[in-house]
Formats: sequence, structure tokens, C-alpha cells
Amino acid sequence: MTTFALIGAGPGLGLATARRFGIAGHAVALIARNAGRLEEMTTELARDGIRARGFTADVLDIESLTAALYAAATALGSIEILQYSPVPRADFMKQLLDTGADDLDAPLAFSVKGPVTAVNAVLPGMRELGRGTLLFVNGGSAVRPNPNVAGTSIAFAAESAYARMLHDTLAPENIHAAQLIIPGAIRPDAEHNSPDVLAQRLYDIHQQRDGFRHYSEPLPDQPLEDA
Repeated sequence: MTTFALIGAGPGLGLATARRFGIAGHAVALIARNAGRLEEMTTELARDGIRARGFTADVLDIESLTAALYAAATALGSIEILQYSPVPRADFMKQLLDTGADDLDAPLAFSVKGPVTAVNAVLPGMRELGRGTLLFVNGGSAVRPNPNVAGTSIAFAAESAYARMLHDTLAPENIHAAQLIIPGAIRPDAEHNSPDVLAQRLYDIHQQRDGFRHYSEPLPDQPLEDA
């Protein structure tokens, strides 16, 4: 059994994705700051017969994130799939002209240093397995900058560049890096953006290993798929 590691575990998309990969036979490592929420999620997944454990970490704390991923691999087995999808803080979303240089420190740490830390922690194990999947989940501002949410627009663009370089660099090693762009709000009643539909989409990206950038629904005047 290999492990699906979810960074940014929450009760919506996170729980749905954990359930989808768990049902497929992977152990599930849930990583987030809130220990109480992690316990609730592991209990719920256990009811479905899914082996899951929670590991507390803050993506802004490189040491805690690295330690959580190493602990997960030790406890559950080698991490084959990593999903990086923590929700940005509200203070990352200032207007462009209200955003100073210091306001970018946390968004860039969140969307660049966090992913780099996570990938560096799991990559040796993926290389030993001879396969792996790196999934990055972002909002529409990652591909269409929005001056109303300047911090996330800038940081998501940097995360996108990093993920794309991983896609190109690691493909010869059978390690697939891909990005799912979710332009709209995640809602249980949404046709394309419900947690269950998005979880299946992420699982399909892992299985099909086709292209780098995918969209849950098209942006205006932009195709659904952009490889």
C-alpha cells in the first residue's frame, strides 16, 4: 500500500479527495494545522474502511511540514501521491495598490516555499517507488491575475511556474506533476465544482497522467483543458 498525502486537509474538497484516494486502496495522510479537525476527518474516513492518520503542520513552518511528511511516510508507507491545496488566508487578498512588498512574504511562503518543502520531502520516496504524482490545486487567479486579490495572484503564478517546471523535469522519471484550476466557488450543488466531482477529477488526473494544466470548468474565452 502506498500513501496519498493531503496538505491542507479540510472538510470539503480535502475530505472528498481523501475518501476517493482511500477507496482506491491508498493509505491517507491528512496534514493541517487544526488537530481537532484532523481527528474528526480520520474518524469519518475510518467508517468507510479507509486507513487514515492526521499530522499537524503549518505550511508556513518548513520544519513542521517536513516532519509531518516524513512521519506520514514512516507510519503509513511511501507517499506516491501528494496534493497541495491549503486555503489561502484572507489577508493575502488585498487590493493591488494596497499591497506592499511586506504583504507578499506570507503568500509567497504559502504558495512557493510550502510546495518546494513538500516536494523535496516526498521526492526521494517517489524515486524509490519509480512513480509518483504531484497535484497542485489553485483558483482562477493562478492563470488570470486579479488585482482585487493581488497576493494570491502573484503567489499562485509563482506556484504555477514551479509546478510546470516539475512537470517538465520529472516526467522522464515517471513522476507526474499537474495543476487543477478551480475558477469558481466549491459548492456541494455545483455541477463542476462540487467536492465529490473535483475529487474524482483529481483522481482521474493521477490515473491518466495527461498534460499539466486542467480546469474544473472553463474560464471565459479559455478552453477547458490546457496542456
